[in-house]
Amino acid sequence: MDPRVEIAQGRIEGSRAGGVLVFRGIRYARAPQGALRLCAPLPPEPWSGVREAKVFGASAPQTPGRLAALLGSPMESFAEDCLHLNVWTPGADAARRPVLVWLHGGGFTTGSGSQPIYDGARLARRGDVVVVTLNYRLGALGFLHLPALEREAECASANPGLLDQLAALGWVQENIAAFGGDPGNVTLFGESAGAMSVGTLLGTPRARGLFARAILQSGAASNVYDREDGLRVAETFMKELGLAADDLAGLRAKPLEAVLAAQDRASAQLLGVVRQLPFQPVVDGDVLPRRPLEAIAAGLSRDVALLIGTNLEEQKLYSPTDPKAQLLDDESLLRRCRRTLPEPGPDGRPRGEHAIQHYRAAREGRYDVSPRELWYAIETDRWFRVPATRLAEHHAAHQPATWAYLFTWKSPALGGMLGSCHALDIPFVFGCVDDRLVQRFVGDHPAVSEISQRMQDAWLAFARSGDPGHAGLDPWPRYDAGRRATMLLGEECRVEHAPFEAERAFWDEAR
Repeated sequence: MDPRVEIAQGRIEGSRAGGVLVFRGIRYARAPQGALRLCAPLPPEPWSGVREAKVFGASAPQTPGRLAALLGSPMESFAEDCLHLNVWTPGADAARRPVLVWLHGGGFTTGSGSQPIYDGARLARRGDVVVVTLNYRLGALGFLHLPALEREAECASANPGLLDQLAALGWVQENIAAFGGDPGNVTLFGESAGAMSVGTLLGTPRARGLFARAILQSGAASNVYDREDGLRVAETFMKELGLAADDLAGLRAKPLEAVLAAQDRASAQLLGVVRQLPFQPVVDGDVLPRRPLEAIAAGLSRDVALLIGTNLEEQKLYSPTDPKAQLLDDESLLRRCRRTLPEPGPDGRPRGEHAIQHYRAAREGRYDVSPRELWYAIETDRWFRVPATRLAEHHAAHQPATWAYLFTWKSPALGGMLGSCHALDIPFVFGCVDDRLVQRFVGDHPAVSEISQRMQDAWLAFARSGDPGHAGLDPWPRYDAGRRATMLLGEECRVEHAPFEAERAFWDEAR
């Protein structure tokens, strides 16, 4: 007989797969469509009888990214009725297992909790834990800051996607015990925009008490807009949609296809203007009273244990979609860095010029200092490693249980072009490195399975105790701003103190 569980809204029936129980497509909020478009999520209506939970719900509306095929993560369907989550558990009993809740990445515009690469069965089975994945609203429907939204106090919000994540975490608190999970031991983890969401929630007052630990993979707490930039994004989008900036009724009446098309056009216009992701959380004075990193520095999340890290060559994931990067010379590198770091340095020249000089001097004789490699190194640090380091510094000042890692395994895909790129760590954490499609990305070297097991065991140990150390790794010291102890996770797993310290110094000088 298929497993059945009773949750707050009614009874659901799941299935068995991968040696665990699986419940797919569980609604955690009402469909945010029609009059509820851009509204804060509302609790789902209860039902009578038994509702099947055997099929994934639709993904949030999106234009599929060009890199989805490389990650082995195709999108099957999407709809505004997307607020569903999925649960993998070894048993729907009273065991009170640790719970891991995953927030997917995708630049706040793509992705889904149902992507095959996020299948939670292996992790749940290996660690005797409960794994939850979820969808949240994306793009303009999830992160749009319009003054008219602030005046519509009924239900609207500038951060509905963030509120979706909070609602899903609230659902976990209310219901996860029925799936054999412990609501008092929830680890929130995510990658890329998912990790940026975790970092944002660490600085969100409403998130207090919803999770006890946090794991951030290639993301931190710096990807938010202030009101001014949030308004610029929203106005650009509304103009592309052919609407006045305060026309909420018009926005709600527009067909979904028109919304997505306007979102894509606005994103293209904003590229290089805001110098951040086109759509992301906004400091709205309500859900986000201030920048998350400021709140974390003040100790808001002092009760949450933290594991944070990045990949060695994050930016190389985008090399297939940026062929000009392969042909960079000194002059074109200078032009790029002047655009990405235009603020004046101490001598009045753009900081981008200083970055090239600093990185070339710091890496000469140790690494390739060709224009192409300097570009990847600078952008990897600008987008990922430096924000993660700053979050770790601020958090460790209040919470000793702070740990850092650097993932170093290199992908063999595309002739090695990708290196230790963004998103390469995901299949290692979820244990799907033996999947035939995924192997094109991670490789089939014998070390791959061993690295995956070590990483899974670290994540599971952290979820269980707040300490990622285990017998398969060297002793893993806690992180502090003095030693900056960092566990290297790759073909060689060892601790290094303050890796790439000379490069990091540039960003401290530029503060």
